[in-house]
Amino acid sequence: MNKLIRKIRIPNPKRVFHRRTTPATAPGTVTSIEGETETFIRQIYFEKEKITDVELDSAKDIMDPTDKPGVLWVDIIGVGDGELVEEVGRQFGLHPLALEDVVHTHQRSKCDDYGSRLYFVVKMLTNHESLSSEQVSLFLGPNFVISFQEKKGDCFDPIRDRIRNHSRIRGRRPDYLFYALIDAIIDGYFPRLEDFGMKLEFIEEQILNQEGEMDQVYQIRRDLLRIRKHAWQHREAVQTLIRQDHELVSSETQVYLRDCYDHTIQLIDVAESFRDQCTNLRDLHLSEMSARQNEVMKTLTIFATIFMPMSFVAGVYGMNFDRGASEWNMPETEWYYGYPFALMVMGFIGFGLLCYFWRKGWLKS
Repeated sequence: MNKLIRKIRIPNPKRVFHRRTTPATAPGTVTSIEGETETFIRQIYFEKEKITDVELDSAKDIMDPTDKPGVLWVDIIGVGDGELVEEVGRQFGLHPLALEDVVHTHQRSKCDDYGSRLYFVVKMLTNHESLSSEQVSLFLGPNFVISFQEKKGDCFDPIRDRIRNHSRIRGRRPDYLFYALIDAIIDGYFPRLEDFGMKLEFIEEQILNQEGEMDQVYQIRRDLLRIRKHAWQHREAVQTLIRQDHELVSSETQVYLRDCYDHTIQLIDVAESFRDQCTNLRDLHLSEMSARQNEVMKTLTIFATIFMPMSFVAGVYGMNFDRGASEWNMPETEWYYGYPFALMVMGFIGFGLLCYFWRKGWLKS
């Protein structure tokens, strides 16, 4: 057990603690983060029969979607440049409190209503091996969607392909794109859960073959706790978005959001199921260890029981009482075949005990 405890990895503090707002800072303050000011801006504007996809050098180059018939999606990677975030906020009328939450990426998943704008925070998995995540901030306006990501690499490529390939998203309002981005992030958790399921099945086979170690199970259980935490927050945020019945979200998109809500519940159910499986594997491992210890103890007990009467016989004839002092003192020591006879008696006793144990089934594994 101590060996298993030593193998449990201690979480890296850098993965546990995140940036916090400076105490006593005025609400709505957007600050730049030193060393994290590199930013990439991608602008996608699409109508039913038209699309433009460009990368921009400055926030001032973002088009004004006012009076445009299509949908504008501004995807910004990097939230360390506070001035750029504020500039985007001024152009699109985003609330300062929401912009503050964009920069301080310790927010829990949530949905905030700022009148003519909706703000949605969601945690996206960025590395399936280490289970690291990043905050994605989404803004929904009358004819635009703005997404802020911490770093490059996302799960939005299928959505970009759908936009380029004249899918139904091209003829929808921006609220459908808003839903599609949220749904893509939530669905990104399922492949990781599938990996956990395969690993747990493999570990179970190893344990049954007396080869399994529990350090992986403890690591998976800890990761499942993190996924469950994110899934619960996603569930609450999507539920809030549905209940608000905001004018920016059509009744048709509400149907898709309810499906997204079902996905969050499914995530929670699967994560809890795998957590229970981890507990069962721990119990199975302890049972296997106990069974192996019992097998060892049974073997030692059988050998000790066989040699116990032999030791008794050897101990009796090892007392060396003087035969000349009394005729009752071990007459067998003067027998011509006394020593072979003693060995034969001990052999018969051992053989008899083996036969008895075999008939009782105690020698079977």
